Amino acid sequence: MKRTKIAELIGHAPENQKVLVQGWVKSHREYPDVSFVALNDGSTIKTMQIVLDANFKAEYEAAHPDQDYKELMKSINTGAAISVVGHLVPSEGKGQTSEVKATGLKVFSPFNPDFPLQKKGATLEFLREKMHLRPRSNTFGAVFRIRSAAAFAIHKFFTEKGFFYVHTPIITGSDTEGAGELFHVTTLPLNNIPKTADGEVDYEQDFFGKSAHLTVSGQLNGETFAMALGDIYTFGPTFRAENSNTSRHLAEFWMVEPEMAFYDIEMNQDLAEEFIKYVIQYVMDHCADDLEFFDEFGHTLNQGVGKRELKARLNFVLKHKFKRITYTEAVEILQSASKKFEYPVKWGSDLQSEHERYLVEDHFKKPVIVTDYPKDIKAFYMKLNDDGKTVRGMDVLFPGIGEIIGGSQREEDYDKLVKRIHEMGLPEEEYWWYLDTRRFGSAPHSGFGLGFARLLMFLTGMTNIRDVIPFPRYPRNAEF
Repeated sequence: MKRTKIAELIGHAPENQKVLVQGWVKSHREYPDVSFVALNDGSTIKTMQIVLDANFKAEYEAAHPDQDYKELMKSINTGAAISVVGHLVPSEGKGQTSEVKATGLKVFSPFNPDFPLQKKGATLEFLREKMHLRPRSNTFGAVFRIRSAAAFAIHKFFTEKGFFYVHTPIITGSDTEGAGELFHVTTLPLNNIPKTADGEVDYEQDFFGKSAHLTVSGQLNGETFAMALGDIYTFGPTFRAENSNTSRHLAEFWMVEPEMAFYDIEMNQDLAEEFIKYVIQYVMDHCADDLEFFDEFGHTLNQGVGKRELKARLNFVLKHKFKRITYTEAVEILQSASKKFEYPVKWGSDLQSEHERYLVEDHFKKPVIVTDYPKDIKAFYMKLNDDGKTVRGMDVLFPGIGEIIGGSQREEDYDKLVKRIHEMGLPEEEYWWYLDTRRFGSAPHSGFGLGFARLLMFLTGMTNIRDVIPFPRYPRNAEF
């Protein structure tokens, strides 16, 4: 008999059809003449009630005369994996339309009293120590169903827009941002690293014959494909060896990075707003039960939103057109604000999270896109404005998060790009292939990057980035 997932059965009018459901026991209540098992199989946050009545007991004892029925009941407490055959019937209980009246039951993995996720609530800190088990909790089951739906929505959006999905390399020899926070990849013996006559590491003896590291971004590679296929996107893991042990940083995280030929900065902003609204709407349409859980109970998890505020915040973003301002205008607003900031605001310095959130949450009360940043605080590849001081960069700012998207129109002029590389102190020879795209058929183009985890924090209300990725990597932690 084929298994039916609980998500397919919930909410459907029962027709007394015979079903097979399999999953993990959430709770088990025993009474003299009947037992009730709450079963969850991961397909939904909801559970299916399994009814083990007197008829089931009699049939089980007749079929298994050598087994103790009481021992069977003891084996199906919280955490046990079981298989149930029965009939889907209308439920007399509150909060559910149907239940399964069992005719057969098999215990795959019996109750273990050491199972750490018992019925009582567990803190997020405790669950981070049990990352291999935390998907079985309501909270993390919901988080990762939403993560899956959001990832699918990203692919769906770009496919519908005619974009091509490009897999950019994870191991690379160039540093996109020039930040130097890199995880190096080597096969050299660490206890006896070969050196050159100058005392430097002899990478000629390494696997790639040069210094290599894990990528910090797929952007530069993506641009080469945009110059051939038109509109492309990447969606994959990126890495930063940043020794930052905060609730907003990871050493390994996923980035969505579209690159579009013949796009200017205005078109780039239009696409970013359309894209992020599409993903939010898709999750709201397809993860209603999980969002309802966070909307109702998320505040008990120390979320950044209160009870019944999450869905209102999501709808708020969907309903409002994003406000667009320049960096200079943003600085003027912040400098005239009555609020006292921890970090002083001056033209030429980067905006901090507190500044970004003030613009979104207090001043404009809507998502904001800030453009035209000072060139000295932005990457070398951003297109220089005519004023010679600012570049056509953009950041999309969200309530509760701050920056969620960063992007720019890319510099398509070969000479200007070379000059910026030199100004940033980067080695021109390492970017020879990137510069070739400006020598052969260069065209205006733009792109942006979305930190997938930041989006998930917004969608779920979770305030720690470690709680929206299955197995987070951060300083001094590479468990599981």
